[in-house]
Amino acid sequence: MEWTRRPLGGTGLSMTPLTVGGAPLGSMPKNFGYEVAEEDGVATAVAALTGPIRSLDTSCAYSDGESERRIGIALERVGGRPDDFVLATKVTRDLRTGDFSGAQMRRAIEGSLARLGVDRVPLLYLHDPENTTFTEATARGGAVDVIRALKDEGIAGAIGVAGGDTRIISEYVATGYFDVLLTHNRWTLVNRTANAMIDLAREHGMGVVNAAVLGGGILATGAGASTRYGYREAPEVLLNAIREVERLCHEADVPLAAAALQFSTRDPRIATTIVGVSRPERIADNVAAIELDIPDALFDEIDRIAATLPADIGPR
Repeated sequence: MEWTRRPLGGTGLSMTPLTVGGAPLGSMPKNFGYEVAEEDGVATAVAALTGPIRSLDTSCAYSDGESERRIGIALERVGGRPDDFVLATKVTRDLRTGDFSGAQMRRAIEGSLARLGVDRVPLLYLHDPENTTFTEATARGGAVDVIRALKDEGIAGAIGVAGGDTRIISEYVATGYFDVLLTHNRWTLVNRTANAMIDLAREHGMGVVNAAVLGGGILATGAGASTRYGYREAPEVLLNAIREVERLCHEADVPLAAAALQFSTRDPRIATTIVGVSRPERIADNVAAIELDIPDALFDEIDRIAATLPADIGPR
């Protein structure tokens, strides 16, 4: 299989349309509703490292480092990170104390590198800065200073900011300090909140990565199997919109998950779309989903449904 790889802004990195998301392979049952055994997680990481999707995204926060540890085992099994493979991780607060200081970012990256078994990563994000203030994060010696220093030191090839709340994350995008924006749950079939932020990132020459396009699972399983969007209970008006999108997909004989993935992968602003994977066979499933022929008319109809939703209906 040959995909045209997409440039990730000005980083020099090139991305396949999909990136394997490492959150579920570390086992996060509170978020995803199921456990993932260690060997299943490692086998999934091996499949990711040796398959057609040439990037893998994780974080020190996923299952308190367990995702990174399992990826580290997989990296050892395959003989290290392949030259054409983009491995990304994220540093964030101490999950026990809430410490989001520059010193904590140093401790976080040391732990990440040890668990992954590497001395550098091609891409490193500042993760969930909603958990501190912009003033504190950008203070001298703070989290932003440290992640920029990690790039200067060669520990990170490129740096990004990854988070949810678009009002907060847009402040970080506007600094011009970062190479990449990662947004999640805010650019999907039924949530278009990140549109202006994505445009802002592109204006700053940043690469854009879009995650959680399945809304935590509901845009794969449908509203009959879940009532949660973005890891929280969804209001009825959003559930009704999802049901209407399901109906349109059913009439077009298009799997809901395929439409959700292609909504993102068809956007020329998006360098790569992260989709969480917890079993090796899901990689092939996701590849097939983005290669499916879906008519433009279906996305036009879905756009009309999304346009009727109140701006504050989902996570901002």
